Amino acid sequence: MTLEQEIAKRRTFGIISHPDAGKTTLTEKLLLFGGAIQKAGAVKSSKIKDHARSDWMEIEKQRGISVATSVMGFNYNGIKINLLDTPGHQDFAEDTYRTLTAVDSVIMVIDCVKGVEMQTEKLMEVCRMRSTPVICFINKLDREGQDPFDLLDEIEEKLNIKVRPLSWPISMGKTFKGVYSLYEKSLKLFTPSKTTVEEAIEISDINDPVIDQLVGENNAKQLRADVELIEGVYPEFDVDDYLSGNVAPVFFGSAVNNFGVKELLDTFIKIAPTPIPRETTLREVEPSEKKFSGFIFKIHANMDPKHRNRIAFLRVCSGKFERGSNYTHVRQDKNIRFSNATAFMAQDRETVEEAWPGDIVGLYDTGNLKIGDTLTDGEKFFYTGIPSFSPEIFKEVINKDAMKTKQLEKGLIQLMEEGVAQLFTFELGNRKVVGTVGALQFEVIQFRLKNEYNATVEFAPQNIFKACWISSKDQVKLQEFIDSKQRHIARDKDGKLVFMAESKAWLQMVQDNFPEIEFHFTSEFKETPEALNQN
Repeated sequence: MTLEQEIAKRRTFGIISHPDAGKTTLTEKLLLFGGAIQKAGAVKSSKIKDHARSDWMEIEKQRGISVATSVMGFNYNGIKINLLDTPGHQDFAEDTYRTLTAVDSVIMVIDCVKGVEMQTEKLMEVCRMRSTPVICFINKLDREGQDPFDLLDEIEEKLNIKVRPLSWPISMGKTFKGVYSLYEKSLKLFTPSKTTVEEAIEISDINDPVIDQLVGENNAKQLRADVELIEGVYPEFDVDDYLSGNVAPVFFGSAVNNFGVKELLDTFIKIAPTPIPRETTLREVEPSEKKFSGFIFKIHANMDPKHRNRIAFLRVCSGKFERGSNYTHVRQDKNIRFSNATAFMAQDRETVEEAWPGDIVGLYDTGNLKIGDTLTDGEKFFYTGIPSFSPEIFKEVINKDAMKTKQLEKGLIQLMEEGVAQLFTFELGNRKVVGTVGALQFEVIQFRLKNEYNATVEFAPQNIFKACWISSKDQVKLQEFIDSKQRHIARDKDGKLVFMAESKAWLQMVQDNFPEIEFHFTSEFKETPEALNQN
């Protein structure tokens, strides 16, 4: 098969949602359709529950679903699907942000009872930064939920994206009858079942009297009124609008009952993008280029101190990856060979000989690779678009054993390279402050420093509102700013200048007083949406 044919048969996407919206259940049903698992329950829940302190090891193991199931490949109707699961727990949101850099499209799961929730809004912000195509799956129609039109309005308002329903529910909760496909012009009747899939009933026309017989006169009347309203209010579905990230097609269903999932998957493989071109520091790279290139977007370390091996997740962007070949590690400017490369199929790992654009490969690594690294067939460029976001909680690292300073330094560097958290080192006094998205991460870091590096630390809370990367076209003004705010200037792990703002009001005042200084809320400045400025 040619490179172009391999690209054409691939779809790489992520599933995102607020915790408890049904993401794990939907993932499982998709894997069932792909034959990757044989029965429901094979994918364990990724929910992170409250544990005793002695169980942090177990909590960290439960990130995502597990190493093997956070990236899942399966085949469906001749299409190779690469599904990237994302941790639902908000304390691991940074991991989710990075995972979204490796996908070409997204399926967003929304609970019809709770509607759009805070975590969903944050994730959508990241999708908008890259104009990532999004499909919405409104889940749990077998429960009494919000009015479907209200849900669509809420999605448009809160997620700042236009929607176009491609299916429509007939009632919901106890009286839920099924879903009418606006895309395929067919009807699917609901029967509670966790395994079987109901066949769609072809409908010649929305006025077909068969609908009245199957769902009842009142429901049929309401459906026709709803469809008339939809066709009048929402423009005709345009695939190009979806691919450009401007319109989100919406499906309704019940993942736990395996209802509406097949329609979602069938439409997804028809309209979702094949592997897309990606920006680098030199130029845009097309997937169809013959020479291999890719980037590392996730690193997962084995928590067993006896085996310090790490798996680096590589997204193939162009050409063909071949196990055992020498590739250029651009950051270190040296050739590196991977004799052990892994592909993931549900909970099984298998050695992979070759991989194509869109595929995700696990590379066994002893510490050479870090998040954001680019591997190529010799060309010297870096893939862009893998930024760090300003954390939400900041704490200073207090070393409790001065004899273990070297171990602490090594541990912090390695953990930050894994993306566990972000490290900021103040220019004055060399104070080290760790920033995370959630409080849970500090317990994980403390546990791992102690057990893997024999370094004992405590964390002291810091009065910091936001970490702002700073730049200026006027280097003299930038130096003046640094000199005047020296107590609040730090550097991130890559040596970039960061201003540590103590409060929102103070940050606004500083911005007003220093108009020549640009304040950025991700480490990649050009991609920062204005919306992040309002956080």
